[in-house]
Amino acid sequence: MPQSPATQFTAKPLTFTVRHQLWDGNVEDHVDQGVSIDVTADVGGRSTVLLRFNCFDIEKSYIYGPENPELATPGRVGGGLGVHCRMDPIVDGNPIGWTIRTLETKLPKMLARAGYKDVAEATDLASVRGVLPDVEACARETFISKRNTVKHNRGTDIFEAGNIRFGLEMRRQRNGDGGLALHVLGDVGGSKGKSYVEETELLAFDCFWQGAHYHYGPRNKNHRINWDMTIIDDPLEWTFEQIQNRKLGPMIERAGYPGIAADLDLDKIAAVLPALKKRAFEMYEEGERLTGHKGLPLEFTPNLAAD
Repeated sequence: MPQSPATQFTAKPLTFTVRHQLWDGNVEDHVDQGVSIDVTADVGGRSTVLLRFNCFDIEKSYIYGPENPELATPGRVGGGLGVHCRMDPIVDGNPIGWTIRTLETKLPKMLARAGYKDVAEATDLASVRGVLPDVEACARETFISKRNTVKHNRGTDIFEAGNIRFGLEMRRQRNGDGGLALHVLGDVGGSKGKSYVEETELLAFDCFWQGAHYHYGPRNKNHRINWDMTIIDDPLEWTFEQIQNRKLGPMIERAGYPGIAADLDLDKIAAVLPALKKRAFEMYEEGERLTGHKGLPLEFTPNLAAD
Protein backbone atom coordinates (compact mmCIF):
# COMPACT_ATOMS: atom_id res chain seq x y z
CA MET A 1 0.00 0.00 0.00
CA PRO A 2 1.35 3.49 -0.79
CA GLN A 3 2.60 5.24 2.33
CA SER A 4 3.94 8.69 3.05
CA PRO A 5 7.34 9.10 4.73
CA ALA A 6 7.11 8.46 8.46
CA THR A 7 7.24 11.22 11.06
CA GLN A 8 8.46 10.00 14.45
CA PHE A 9 8.22 11.24 18.04
CA THR A 10 10.17 9.64 20.89
CA ALA A 11 9.30 9.16 24.56
CA LYS A 12 11.79 6.47 25.54
CA PRO A 13 11.51 3.55 25.29
CA LEU A 14 8.69 4.27 22.84
CA THR A 15 8.53 5.83 19.39
CA PHE A 16 5.29 7.08 17.86
CA THR A 17 5.22 6.87 14.06
CA VAL A 18 2.69 8.79 11.97
CA ARG A 19 2.15 8.23 8.24
CA HIS A 20 -0.52 8.53 5.58
CA GLN A 21 -1.72 5.33 3.92
CA LEU A 22 -3.75 4.73 0.77
CA TRP A 23 -5.67 1.51 0.23
CA ASP A 24 -7.18 0.67 -3.16
CA GLY A 25 -10.20 -1.62 -3.27
CA ASN A 26 -9.48 -5.17 -4.54
CA VAL A 27 -5.74 -4.58 -4.00
CA GLU A 28 -5.28 -3.61 -0.34
CA ASP A 29 -8.46 -5.21 1.03
CA HIS A 30 -11.10 -2.45 0.97
CA VAL A 31 -10.91 1.05 -0.47
CA ASP A 32 -9.77 3.60 2.10
CA GLN A 33 -7.20 6.18 3.10
CA GLY A 34 -6.09 8.04 6.19
CA VAL A 35 -3.47 8.08 8.94
CA SER A 36 -1.87 5.25 10.89
CA ILE A 37 -0.22 5.81 14.27
CA ASP A 38 2.21 3.09 15.34
CA VAL A 39 3.66 2.67 18.82
CA THR A 40 7.06 0.98 18.46
CA ALA A 41 9.99 -0.01 20.65
CA ASP A 42 13.15 -2.09 20.52
CA VAL A 43 12.29 -5.72 21.27
CA GLY A 44 15.11 -8.23 21.13
CA GLY A 45 17.28 -5.83 19.16
CA ARG A 46 14.63 -5.15 16.50
CA SER A 47 12.29 -2.18 16.09
CA THR A 48 8.84 -3.71 16.62
CA VAL A 49 5.32 -2.34 16.23
CA LEU A 50 3.58 -2.92 19.57
CA LEU A 51 0.29 -1.14 18.83
CA ARG A 52 -1.23 0.23 15.63
CA PHE A 53 -4.10 2.70 15.30
CA ASN A 54 -5.83 2.99 11.91
CA CYS A 55 -7.47 6.43 11.66
CA PHE A 56 -8.94 6.15 8.15
CA ASP A 57 -12.12 7.26 6.41
CA ILE A 58 -13.68 3.81 6.82
CA GLU A 59 -11.21 1.64 8.73
CA LYS A 60 -11.24 2.88 12.32
CA SER A 61 -9.47 0.20 14.29
CA TYR A 62 -6.53 -0.64 16.53
CA ILE A 63 -4.34 -3.71 16.84
CA TYR A 64 -2.61 -5.15 19.87
CA GLY A 65 0.71 -6.72 18.89
CA PRO A 66 0.52 -6.68 15.08
CA GLU A 67 4.02 -8.23 14.98
CA ASN A 68 3.63 -10.57 17.97
CA PRO A 69 3.53 -14.19 16.74
CA GLU A 70 2.18 -15.33 20.09
CA LEU A 71 -0.84 -13.06 19.96
CA ALA A 72 -3.88 -13.66 17.82
CA THR A 73 -7.65 -13.48 18.01
CA PRO A 74 -8.99 -17.06 18.32
CA GLY A 75 -11.21 -18.00 15.42
CA ARG A 76 -10.82 -14.66 13.63
CA VAL A 77 -11.61 -14.93 9.94
CA GLY A 78 -8.45 -14.29 7.92
CA GLY A 79 -6.02 -15.07 10.74
CA GLY A 80 -2.99 -12.82 11.08
CA LEU A 81 -1.02 -11.61 14.06
CA GLY A 82 -2.35 -9.46 16.85
CA VAL A 83 -5.72 -8.78 18.40
CA HIS A 84 -7.83 -6.54 16.16
CA CYS A 85 -10.40 -4.18 17.72
CA ARG A 86 -12.77 -1.67 16.14
CA MET A 87 -13.44 1.86 17.20
CA ASP A 88 -17.11 2.78 17.22
CA PRO A 89 -17.36 5.88 14.98
CA ILE A 90 -20.64 6.87 16.66
CA VAL A 91 -19.55 6.95 20.29
CA ASP A 92 -15.76 7.27 19.91
CA GLY A 93 -15.90 10.22 17.51
CA ASN A 94 -12.89 11.32 15.51
CA PRO A 95 -10.40 8.42 15.43
CA ILE A 96 -7.31 10.61 15.85
CA GLY A 97 -8.81 12.34 18.89
CA TRP A 98 -9.90 9.00 20.37
CA THR A 99 -6.42 7.53 19.82
CA ILE A 100 -4.65 10.40 21.57
CA ARG A 101 -7.08 10.36 24.52
CA THR A 102 -6.63 6.61 24.89
CA LEU A 103 -2.84 6.78 24.73
CA GLU A 104 -2.86 9.45 27.45
CA THR A 105 -4.48 7.12 29.98
CA LYS A 106 -4.41 3.48 28.85
CA LEU A 107 -1.06 3.03 27.12
CA PRO A 108 0.72 0.82 29.74
CA LYS A 109 -2.29 -1.51 29.99
CA MET A 110 -2.51 -1.74 26.20
CA LEU A 111 1.20 -2.53 25.89
CA ALA A 112 0.84 -5.29 28.45
CA ARG A 113 -2.12 -6.80 26.60
CA ALA A 114 -0.09 -6.65 23.39
CA GLY A 115 2.43 -8.96 25.05
CA TYR A 116 5.12 -6.44 25.99
CA LYS A 117 4.92 -6.24 29.80
CA ASP A 118 8.56 -5.16 30.18
CA VAL A 119 8.05 -2.22 27.81
CA ALA A 120 4.84 -1.31 29.64
CA GLU A 121 6.66 -1.18 32.96
CA ALA A 122 9.42 0.98 31.47
CA THR A 123 6.95 3.47 29.97
CA ASP A 124 6.77 6.90 31.60
CA LEU A 125 3.27 8.27 31.01
CA ALA A 126 4.40 11.80 31.89
CA SER A 127 6.99 11.65 29.12
CA VAL A 128 4.43 10.20 26.72
CA ARG A 129 1.95 12.98 27.50
CA GLY A 130 4.69 15.46 26.72
CA VAL A 131 4.95 14.33 23.08
CA LEU A 132 1.31 13.41 22.40
CA PRO A 133 0.26 16.98 21.45
CA ASP A 134 2.90 16.91 18.70
CA VAL A 135 1.76 13.43 17.62
CA GLU A 136 -1.83 14.65 17.41
CA ALA A 137 -0.95 17.82 15.50
CA CYS A 138 1.13 15.83 13.01
CA ALA A 139 -1.60 13.20 12.55
CA ARG A 140 -4.29 15.80 11.88
CA GLU A 141 -2.09 17.72 9.44
CA THR A 142 -1.06 14.51 7.68
CA PHE A 143 -4.68 13.37 7.37
CA ILE A 144 -5.51 16.57 5.47
CA SER A 145 -2.32 17.44 3.59
CA LYS A 146 -1.25 13.97 2.43
CA ARG A 147 -4.66 12.88 1.15
CA ASN A 148 -4.40 11.41 -2.32
CA THR A 149 -6.67 13.29 -4.72
CA VAL A 150 -6.52 13.80 -8.46
CA LYS A 151 -7.77 16.38 -10.95
CA HIS A 152 -8.44 14.79 -14.32
CA ASN A 153 -9.20 16.49 -17.60
CA ARG A 154 -12.95 17.03 -18.01
CA GLY A 155 -13.07 15.14 -21.29
CA THR A 156 -13.13 16.03 -24.96
CA ASP A 157 -16.79 15.13 -25.59
CA ILE A 158 -19.33 16.59 -23.14
CA PHE A 159 -22.94 15.46 -22.65
CA GLU A 160 -25.24 17.62 -20.49
CA ALA A 161 -27.73 15.74 -18.31
CA GLY A 162 -29.57 18.10 -15.96
CA ASN A 163 -27.45 19.06 -12.96
CA ILE A 164 -24.58 16.81 -14.07
CA ARG A 165 -22.68 16.22 -17.27
CA PHE A 166 -20.63 13.37 -18.68
CA GLY A 167 -17.18 13.81 -20.22
CA LEU A 168 -15.52 11.23 -22.45
CA GLU A 169 -11.78 11.13 -22.95
CA MET A 170 -9.25 8.80 -24.55
CA ARG A 171 -6.48 8.65 -21.93
CA ARG A 172 -2.92 7.39 -22.01
CA GLN A 173 -0.55 7.31 -19.02
CA ARG A 174 3.23 7.58 -19.25
CA ASN A 175 3.60 3.86 -18.58
CA GLY A 176 1.48 3.03 -21.63
CA ASP A 177 -1.64 2.07 -19.71
CA GLY A 178 -4.87 3.84 -20.48
CA GLY A 179 -8.13 3.63 -22.36
CA LEU A 180 -11.48 5.36 -22.32
CA ALA A 181 -12.30 7.51 -19.29
CA LEU A 182 -15.85 8.51 -18.44
CA HIS A 183 -16.02 11.53 -16.11
CA VAL A 184 -19.17 12.46 -14.17
CA LEU A 185 -19.06 16.22 -13.54
CA GLY A 186 -21.14 18.69 -11.56
CA ASP A 187 -21.07 22.36 -10.54
CA VAL A 188 -20.08 22.96 -6.92
CA GLY A 189 -19.74 26.27 -5.09
CA GLY A 190 -21.88 28.32 -7.44
CA SER A 191 -24.55 28.14 -10.12
CA LYS A 192 -24.20 27.80 -13.85
CA GLY A 193 -23.30 31.08 -15.52
CA LYS A 194 -21.66 32.62 -12.47
CA SER A 195 -18.01 33.60 -12.81
CA TYR A 196 -17.10 31.73 -9.62
CA VAL A 197 -18.81 28.42 -10.36
CA GLU A 198 -16.52 25.42 -9.88
CA GLU A 199 -16.94 22.30 -12.00
CA THR A 200 -15.93 19.23 -9.99
CA GLU A 201 -15.42 15.64 -11.03
CA LEU A 202 -17.80 13.58 -8.89
CA LEU A 203 -16.97 10.14 -10.26
CA ALA A 204 -14.40 8.81 -12.72
CA PHE A 205 -14.49 5.50 -14.56
CA ASP A 206 -11.08 4.66 -16.07
CA CYS A 207 -11.70 1.77 -18.46
CA PHE A 208 -8.02 1.03 -18.95
CA TRP A 209 -6.56 -1.97 -20.73
CA GLN A 210 -4.39 -2.87 -17.73
CA GLY A 211 -5.26 -1.14 -14.42
CA ALA A 212 -8.99 -0.59 -14.92
CA HIS A 213 -10.49 1.24 -11.94
CA TYR A 214 -13.02 3.84 -10.85
CA HIS A 215 -12.96 6.72 -8.35
CA TYR A 216 -15.48 7.95 -5.80
CA GLY A 217 -14.88 11.71 -5.49
CA PRO A 218 -11.49 12.08 -7.22
CA ARG A 219 -11.05 15.57 -5.71
CA ASN A 220 -12.70 14.72 -2.39
CA LYS A 221 -12.27 11.32 -0.70
CA ASN A 222 -10.79 9.75 -3.85
CA HIS A 223 -11.69 6.19 -2.93
CA ARG A 224 -10.43 4.03 -5.80
CA ILE A 225 -11.71 0.56 -6.62
CA ASN A 226 -10.03 -1.73 -9.13
CA TRP A 227 -12.38 -3.81 -11.21
CA ASP A 228 -11.93 -7.55 -10.77
CA MET A 229 -11.35 -8.36 -14.43
CA THR A 230 -11.93 -12.04 -13.75
CA ILE A 231 -15.64 -11.36 -13.37
CA ILE A 232 -16.04 -8.03 -15.22
CA ASP A 233 -16.02 -8.69 -18.97
CA ASP A 234 -15.86 -5.04 -20.01
CA PRO A 235 -15.57 -2.09 -17.57
CA LEU A 236 -17.31 0.30 -19.98
CA GLU A 237 -20.31 -2.00 -20.30
CA TRP A 238 -20.33 -2.32 -16.48
CA THR A 239 -20.28 1.47 -16.15
CA PHE A 240 -23.26 1.91 -18.42
CA GLU A 241 -25.11 -0.84 -16.54
CA GLN A 242 -24.77 1.20 -13.34
CA ILE A 243 -26.12 4.31 -15.07
CA GLN A 244 -29.01 2.37 -16.60
CA ASN A 245 -29.79 0.75 -13.23
CA ARG A 246 -29.96 4.23 -11.63
CA LYS A 247 -26.94 3.73 -9.38
CA LEU A 248 -25.48 7.16 -10.07
CA GLY A 249 -27.36 8.79 -7.18
CA PRO A 250 -26.00 6.50 -4.44
CA MET A 251 -22.53 6.59 -6.01
CA ILE A 252 -22.47 10.42 -6.09
CA GLU A 253 -23.70 10.51 -2.49
CA ARG A 254 -20.91 8.14 -1.44
CA ALA A 255 -18.43 10.40 -3.26
CA GLY A 256 -19.42 13.18 -0.84
CA TYR A 257 -21.99 15.17 -2.83
CA PRO A 258 -25.46 14.36 -1.39
CA GLY A 259 -27.00 17.61 -2.64
CA ILE A 260 -26.11 16.85 -6.25
CA ALA A 261 -27.33 13.27 -5.84
CA ALA A 262 -30.68 14.50 -4.51
CA ASP A 263 -31.21 16.78 -7.53
CA LEU A 264 -30.45 14.23 -10.27
CA ASP A 265 -32.93 14.15 -13.14
CA LEU A 266 -32.99 10.44 -13.95
CA ASP A 267 -35.22 10.93 -16.99
CA LYS A 268 -32.76 13.47 -18.40
CA ILE A 269 -29.87 11.05 -17.83
CA ALA A 270 -31.81 8.26 -19.56
CA ALA A 271 -32.49 10.55 -22.52
CA VAL A 272 -28.83 11.40 -23.07
CA LEU A 273 -27.59 7.85 -22.54
CA PRO A 274 -28.00 6.52 -26.12
CA ALA A 275 -25.84 9.30 -27.61
CA LEU A 276 -23.31 8.96 -24.78
CA LYS A 277 -22.98 5.22 -25.33
CA LYS A 278 -22.71 5.59 -29.10
CA ARG A 279 -19.87 8.08 -28.84
CA ALA A 280 -18.11 6.12 -26.09
CA PHE A 281 -17.98 2.95 -28.15
CA GLU A 282 -16.82 4.92 -31.20
CA MET A 283 -13.87 6.16 -29.10
CA TYR A 284 -13.35 2.61 -27.84
CA GLU A 285 -13.04 1.42 -31.43
CA GLU A 286 -10.78 4.32 -32.40
CA GLY A 287 -8.29 3.35 -29.71
CA GLU A 288 -8.28 -0.24 -30.86
CA ARG A 289 -7.61 0.90 -34.42
CA LEU A 290 -4.74 3.16 -33.34
CA THR A 291 -3.05 1.10 -30.63
CA GLY A 292 -4.69 -2.30 -30.41
CA HIS A 293 -6.32 -1.38 -27.07
CA LYS A 294 -9.87 -0.05 -26.63
CA GLY A 295 -9.96 3.71 -26.13
CA LEU A 296 -6.17 4.07 -25.93
CA PRO A 297 -4.74 7.02 -27.90
CA LEU A 298 -1.27 7.23 -29.40
CA GLU A 299 -0.05 10.14 -27.29
CA PHE A 300 0.30 10.69 -23.53
CA THR A 301 -2.58 12.74 -22.04
CA PRO A 302 -1.55 14.48 -18.78
CA ASN A 303 -4.00 15.17 -15.97
CA LEU A 304 -4.77 18.80 -15.27
CA ALA A 305 -3.07 18.34 -11.90
CA ALA A 306 0.23 17.93 -13.71
CA ASP A 307 -0.03 21.26 -15.54
